[in-house]
Amino acid sequence: MLKFEILGTGCKKCHQLEANVQEAIATLGLDAEVIHITDTIEIAKRSIMTTPALAINGKVVSKGQVLAADQIQKLL
Repeated sequence: MLKFEILGTGCKKCHQLEANVQEAIATLGLDAEVIHITDTIEIAKRSIMTTPALAINGKVVSKGQVLAADQIQKLL
């Protein structure tokens, strides 16, 4: 099972990234878990200075941008 983590304080862009992740998962028919991490200390521990960020299975793949669903699919 894939684990997606949206890292951000809960702003509009963070919610849009989460929606795009959900769309990519549904389109590909994947078994995945999506977690939204809003704790600023946890975000800083991962050296993320601009949000939203996206991590897949613990690896940060995007910082400071809202990836579209098709861009997320390409990362997989």
